[in-house]
Formats: sequence, C-alpha cells, structure tokens
Amino acid sequence: MDGYWEMSDLLKKMWAFHQENPHVYELFKRFTLEAIKSGRAHYSVNAIFERIRWYTDIETKNDPFKINNNHRPYYARMFMDQHPEHEGFFRIRRTPSA
Repeated sequence: MDGYWEMSDLLKKMWAFHQENPHVYELFKRFTLEAIKSGRAHYSVNAIFERIRWYTDIETKNDPFKINNNHRPYYARMFMDQHPEHEGFFRIRRTPSA
C-alpha cells in the first residue's frame, strides 16, 4: 500500500479489521466496480459502505458485524491505490494519517 499510507491509530484499527474481515474489501471492490460500470465518474464511499451493510444484513443473512465509519477513507484510498485507472473516483480529503 503505497502513496497515501502512514500508520495512525485509525489506520491501525482499519488494518486490523481488514485482516480479520477481508470479505468486506472484496464487497467494497465489487460494489465500487459496479458503480464504475454504470457509467459514474465519481461516487460516494458512504453509499458503497451502506450497500455493503444492506447486502450483509438483508440479502445474505450473514452473521451481523459492524463496519466502523472511520474506515471509509482508507477503503477508498486502498481501492484507488490498487486501481490507479480509477484514481479520483472517490473524492477524498486529507486525513491526519494520509
């Protein structure tokens, strides 16, 4: 993970969550790529997170888990870092750890 990353407490918490729940990022990528394929030039990371919540709570009947809203900017940055062709898809602000 290059570019945006320094290890703040928020990032450490997000990274620990990601290590324990890699399926969340897989859903994040899936729903983000669906938004991109729909023709959108930009989209809301908040909407992607709510889509993940809907999917896991309603559509799949998985065991409930919580996704901290503080993780949103890091998931957006991780996606754009891994998919540089979609740089700028999420409009991001500077964070203390980025």
